Amino acid sequence: MKKNMCRNKKMCMFGVSLLILTLVVGAILGLLAGPTSPITWTLIAILVVIPFVHKKLASNQFVEWKDDYSVGIDSIDQQHKKLLNLINQLQTAVDYSTGEQFEREALDELVDYTKTHFTYEEGLMRDNDYPGFAAHKEQHEKMFNKVREVLAEYEQDHDAAMSNAAEYLKDWLIKHINGTDKEYSSYLIGKGVK
Repeated sequence: MKKNMCRNKKMCMFGVSLLILTLVVGAILGLLAGPTSPITWTLIAILVVIPFVHKKLASNQFVEWKDDYSVGIDSIDQQHKKLLNLINQLQTAVDYSTGEQFEREALDELVDYTKTHFTYEEGLMRDNDYPGFAAHKEQHEKMFNKVREVLAEYEQDHDAAMSNAAEYLKDWLIKHINGTDKEYSSYLIGKGVK
């Protein structure tokens, strides 16, 4: 799993803030000393570029829904979209110093909704006699066992646990949707599930 490059969120935020403040002060002093200095304009250019670089780096942390993820069953696709949004909410808690309460709420909401989704999905498979039901249910159980490990880890090291949870869940969900979920979709669609 990819580790968060900055283990202490508050120190990272402080470092970035200090960098921006230094650049602003340097640019102002440069303008006061003489606006023709190339160093002054370089500092200003760096300040202008920072939001774009931040946006690019931040966008790599979040998962966006792609039509390729569709299993062809609208109710399942809608639930998968909500799961991705909840994972992104968890990623926000990882990336920004939101506080333990927000982190716990984000993780709890994600875990609760995942249980709801799995129950719904497993119900559709069971009700339609899907032959791969037992194997699919086993994958869900393995994922929840991993989440339980992360929750236990959370008590020891909040930041690492949250980062590990977000990375694991993003990776697992995308692979699961594109793998075993797509395997059952044609079967269920054939049974009339829409």
